Amino acid sequence: MKFPSRQRSIASNLTWMNLLVSGIALVLVYISYLAYTVFSIRSAAIESLSAEARVLGANSVSAIVFDDKASAEETLSALRYSGDVLDGEIYTQGGTLFAKYPASGPVPLPPHRMPEMPGPAHWANGADIVVGTRIVLQGKQIGTVYVHAHLEGIRQQALEFAAIAGGILLLCLGVALLVGSSFRRILAQPIISLAQTARMVSRYRDYSLRFTSERSFDELASLTDAFNEMLAEIQQQDRALEQAKVDLELRVEERTSQLQVANRELEAFSYTVAHDMRAPLQTIGNVCYLIMETERTESSEEEKHMVLQLRASVVSMSSMIDDLLNLSLSTSAPLRLTRLDLSSVAGSILQGLAEANPKRKFTPVVEQRCYVNADAGLMQIVLQNLLRNAWKFTSKTEGAQIEFGCTKRGADTVFYVRDNGAGFDQHLVDRLFKPFQRLHAASDFAGTGIGLATVQRIIRRHGGEVWAEGEVEKGATFYFTVDAPRS
Repeated sequence: MKFPSRQRSIASNLTWMNLLVSGIALVLVYISYLAYTVFSIRSAAIESLSAEARVLGANSVSAIVFDDKASAEETLSALRYSGDVLDGEIYTQGGTLFAKYPASGPVPLPPHRMPEMPGPAHWANGADIVVGTRIVLQGKQIGTVYVHAHLEGIRQQALEFAAIAGGILLLCLGVALLVGSSFRRILAQPIISLAQTARMVSRYRDYSLRFTSERSFDELASLTDAFNEMLAEIQQQDRALEQAKVDLELRVEERTSQLQVANRELEAFSYTVAHDMRAPLQTIGNVCYLIMETERTESSEEEKHMVLQLRASVVSMSSMIDDLLNLSLSTSAPLRLTRLDLSSVAGSILQGLAEANPKRKFTPVVEQRCYVNADAGLMQIVLQNLLRNAWKFTSKTEGAQIEFGCTKRGADTVFYVRDNGAGFDQHLVDRLFKPFQRLHAASDFAGTGIGLATVQRIIRRHGGEVWAEGEVEKGATFYFTVDAPRS
């Protein structure tokens, strides 16, 4: 019996199981009864043939004694009234054929050897049966009679019985199907209802639902109680989780508010400190300039060197203050979005660098019409940092070239600043955008290590990303995107 390959319900499985068990039981009963019937019919046929052979043997004694073959054949002719008998033979004690039926038939095969035990014997080959019995006179065997029959009636009776039993089998399977359907409704319907309740709980996350069964069975009652207890525990945990979520949100909101206040205070303090340090630094720088101008001829070389170091320190500290102010502005200043021509901004910055260093030879390449929707002040800081870095790291390169441009990457516009200067090790790229992290020695290239961290914060505030590619002594390229909404 072949089951459907798709997934079945419990009710369907119960029906198939009932049919399978009932069908197997009925088929086994049918086979057993059929075998018993065939065996009984065959045994009765053998017993009948054995009795008939004994009668033939008793009636053939005088014919063998007086060597009257005609009388023996007349006795064997009584086999014509037995429908299943094919032939019969009488053999003498020496094994010579004495008489046969039918008389005009072919010469039969040599007879089976009678066993030593007394009484009749039989040999079977499928539906063919050979029965043999001794012919005895005064306790002494004088011959043997054999009867050969083909039990065609057994096959006919077996076929008739198979047809009748097959009809009964189908009737019993139909009854079993009806009974199984009834039991399926009784046993499976509560389980189906339980599954529907579980599906509703899963779909709507309503843990207040409970399952109740109209019928009560020990196993179903235990399953129902366990299911409802599980729902009650989940409902309790869900309530506790919701309350914990509310409490956590309140705490996070409170801590976030405190952190924002602290950050604003820290940013204000940093901005104030950096801003207020400008005035004394400017004063120190002016004093250094006056000393250098007024005592140019009177100061010793050592004094001049010390004044130059002091002035260089002032310049370095002033640059650091500018970087710190830009870093503060990158996170605190409000965004004022407008449509910018970054090509124009980049060109102005490169022109200013060239004018401030007229002896420096380099090739600027600026792609035109690179537009973006961003904050003008913050994007000015981004390009200043990137282009000044390119200017700094190409200072020792012959044939230096600094390039600004834009390209398409899918639906996004990618802006880039490229140079052919000192470059960097690509394995250390993760350190580039961290504050105060430098990949080159200060003695080789001056800097504060804040510029690229400022660039990254500004780009992230604009919803974009920034990344870099480089190779030592082969230059570097810095890419960035801007995904700010249009104003």
